[in-house]
Amino acid sequence: MSDPSSQSNATPAWRDLTPTHALGLTPARAFVVGPEGGRIVGVPELRELWGREALIVANAPLMRNRLFGNRQAREARHFDVLELYAFIRPAQFCAPSAAGLALACGHTEPETPDDQARILVQVILDLCEDLRASPLGFRLAAQSGVKLMERQGWVWAPLVQAVLDHTDLPADYVAPPALDIWSLLEEWEDQPPEGQARAVAMSEEEVTLHLGRGLQRAGLDERRPEQLDFALKAREIFAPKWMKDQPNMWLLEAGTGVGKTLGYLAPAHAWAERAQGQVWISTYTKALQKQIHHDTRALFDSPAERADKVVVRKGRENYLCLLNFQERLAAMHSAPELIMAVLMARWALYSRDGDIISGDFPTWLPSLLPPGTPAQVFGSLTPQSLVDRRGECTYAACPHYRVCFIEKSVRKAKSASLVIANHALVMAQAAYDLRDTARSQMQAEMNGEDVPADADAPALSRLVFDEGHHLFEAADSAFATRLSGLEAYELRRWIRGNEGRSRRGRGLEARLGDLIAGQEAAQTAMKELIRAAHVLPSDGFSQRLGVRTQSGGGLEPIGPIEALLVQVYNQIDIRQGEARLRSKFSPDAEQGGECEAHPCIEGVAVAAKMAARALAGIEAPLLALVRALEDRLNEGAELEPADRIRIDGALRGLERRARLLLPAWRSLLQQLALEEGDIVEDDGTPHTIDWFSTEVLRGKVVDVTLNRHYVDPSLPLAEFVLKPAHGVLVASATLSDGAADSETDRFALAKQRTGANHLVMGAKTARITSPFDYARQARLFVITDVSREDPRAVGAAMEALFKASKGGGLGLFTAIRRLKAVYEQINRPLSEAGVSLYAQHVDPLDVSDLISVFRSEHHSCLLGTDAVRDGIDVPGQALRLIAFDRIPWPRPDCLHRARRQHFGNKIYDDALTRAKLAQAFGRLIRKADDRGVFVMLDSAAPTRLFTGLPEGVVVQRCTLAEALDSVGRFLHGEPKVAAADAK
Repeated sequence: MSDPSSQSNATPAWRDLTPTHALGLTPARAFVVGPEGGRIVGVPELRELWGREALIVANAPLMRNRLFGNRQAREARHFDVLELYAFIRPAQFCAPSAAGLALACGHTEPETPDDQARILVQVILDLCEDLRASPLGFRLAAQSGVKLMERQGWVWAPLVQAVLDHTDLPADYVAPPALDIWSLLEEWEDQPPEGQARAVAMSEEEVTLHLGRGLQRAGLDERRPEQLDFALKAREIFAPKWMKDQPNMWLLEAGTGVGKTLGYLAPAHAWAERAQGQVWISTYTKALQKQIHHDTRALFDSPAERADKVVVRKGRENYLCLLNFQERLAAMHSAPELIMAVLMARWALYSRDGDIISGDFPTWLPSLLPPGTPAQVFGSLTPQSLVDRRGECTYAACPHYRVCFIEKSVRKAKSASLVIANHALVMAQAAYDLRDTARSQMQAEMNGEDVPADADAPALSRLVFDEGHHLFEAADSAFATRLSGLEAYELRRWIRGNEGRSRRGRGLEARLGDLIAGQEAAQTAMKELIRAAHVLPSDGFSQRLGVRTQSGGGLEPIGPIEALLVQVYNQIDIRQGEARLRSKFSPDAEQGGECEAHPCIEGVAVAAKMAARALAGIEAPLLALVRALEDRLNEGAELEPADRIRIDGALRGLERRARLLLPAWRSLLQQLALEEGDIVEDDGTPHTIDWFSTEVLRGKVVDVTLNRHYVDPSLPLAEFVLKPAHGVLVASATLSDGAADSETDRFALAKQRTGANHLVMGAKTARITSPFDYARQARLFVITDVSREDPRAVGAAMEALFKASKGGGLGLFTAIRRLKAVYEQINRPLSEAGVSLYAQHVDPLDVSDLISVFRSEHHSCLLGTDAVRDGIDVPGQALRLIAFDRIPWPRPDCLHRARRQHFGNKIYDDALTRAKLAQAFGRLIRKADDRGVFVMLDSAAPTRLFTGLPEGVVVQRCTLAEALDSVGRFLHGEPKVAAADAK
């Protein structure tokens, strides 16, 4: 790669202000380039240089972690190119590394530290040119931002200002605000109701035509018969519904490469156009939500039409709350915090939809705050702190209501043809639909009116569940009951506000007081509710639960809920004994303690009675308040529109707690007090399972939870989501069980886990196999001479495998402790071999950022757990080897033991494990020219667990040396005998 400093195509005015020394770094080697040329720098010298001289870097926190670990060290004010990128390209994706910056700016991947250092200089020049050529409005907003940042000492300010000085900016312009960006955001508009979709049936020719047009728009000349077969089957869910509580339902397994996304998008779009209806497309992972939205470009002739017809919907806890952001700004005092605030404000101004959790927000941005700043220590500028997680929204009373990102998303979704959501939101939306239907029917009856003809028509009439193999887990989470110290504390804050604190946290009285003014019954209920909520856990509850004195006792609990949690903690202690104590005090503790709730000890039963009585005291006035607000809604024309919106929004939170949450908590506690065990069906089989658990952070117990889950969560899934729908498609590459004896039996578990078994007519099923040649493209090895119980042997094997593959390797672990141990062992030797290693739970990056860095560096490797396996999508040769440290059997916790007994014991375990292995294997081969190697380092892995893999994959049991030789020849066409490396 040529040295960008030798080029002369940049404007000298800002080129002269470009910092002089750029750094490229791997853990074992560093390269610094400057005007005098480049030189290799050893790590000890670099540590000294880091604190003395300002360097151009990419991701200073990651480099700091590589150089110093968790140790504090002196640090110069470095020029982090990620900051410049976030300023000039807000809301545009970039992996947080030198390679990510290079790829985002149109360059090839820099593979060595030398190339990394040199490309950073070129990226700076590219970004400056982008700013110079940007539209006037963009430059005016940038001018306001950089002036504020310059006063705070932003290192990039002189360079950015020099670029702006060499553009035409009107001398008399009115400067837009740098931070108060709500005045610049577009207001949302209300949408008229769409009405019920028409009943139409699409022909095969119609779907074929739409699919062909989509492929043409996407620039794909290839016509895959498997994709057309999938699309024609998917169209059947859009046929008119013929039976109550029975949707047109398909379980469709589509192997990798079939093209299932466009296969269901084409008929979905065709139906939405003809029927004037709406299709909800649901996923489990945020990464696939983004990918589906990207793929909808093939459906429309223009971006404007697509923007009008497609919306990405997520829960309100994903979107930036402008009021939260405004109040955080008022508390900003230090220069680094104000600089970060400007960068975040620029993102909000140019974001597609304000999704700060999983949208176009650069999740790495808050990590760039210098260590020790208040915002970094307290996390006050993190995405999680800037969203509305506690239902504190004031709706129409908020000064930013008309530009609110959440309100925009909700309104746009009402008129969109395709709504791309996630499984959790779909289940919540189904509950809201039932509530709204019941309310409209009740109001019609009270007013003596006829119930509207479409009153029982669900908004979720047509549903596509992609990643359908996760539907069971999503339903399990959505319909479970959890009573923990934190959730009870959050309920107290939601009712009473932040007691004695200055930060935001308005209680119900502050949010709703003016709406119930003059209503004596409502005001009385509010006062009683606030008084009753004092029994809930207050500040410091975590210390009172987890801290133990020298005598072994605990701190005195405050209130009946804390007293209950202490008794539950005591039961876990008794039931787990020494095992729990090791979990509690070990610094490597990853899992909290747990035990079954029934039979509970006497202390729990007594405390549960007291706690249930206390919760009933909260529930009664809360219900009274709900009824009072419902009465106000029934006032009709007498109610102002803004007040109607506020009441309707507030009722969602009030009803959820009064009619769902608190009754569920009381039911759980009453069962404990009765000492009758778990709730069972008429035939004696368990309906729900209750158990207790602790949450551990850095080896200390920080919370205690009472849990109740359905043994079979597909029951409420079928009742609340499937039965009201007209058509449901469940699609995945891993729905069927490869160990089944017949084609019908292959879908037996899928029918159980998707709720199809609870429908009168069930669901149709089909498998569409992948068009890839797995016998040619993939290899699978089970290593026979590596002990999974020896972490050093596992580490040595992974190191040798990653070297043989020359990077592009993913190491998957079933325990965080083993992952960290292997990382410490192999990080340096891999770096010396030119292979960068990243690791979940080690590197200071979000999982999505780790995956994006891994994707951008074709010679890097990544270590992770289930979260990485489920969220990774790395096409091409960036991922060419996957190595499991051991078989990922289900964790034998209380919940799994109950389900194991319910669903088939050993057969159930095998099926879940087969599915995990198949899902991981499916990440390897994404295109027809990919090659991939799957390695299992557990010699005891039964062959039956690999029967779910695609046809053509052959299980080869061999030594590590034999596998290494084959990996080198298969991936790179060269022998790689590395037996010595494996020792």
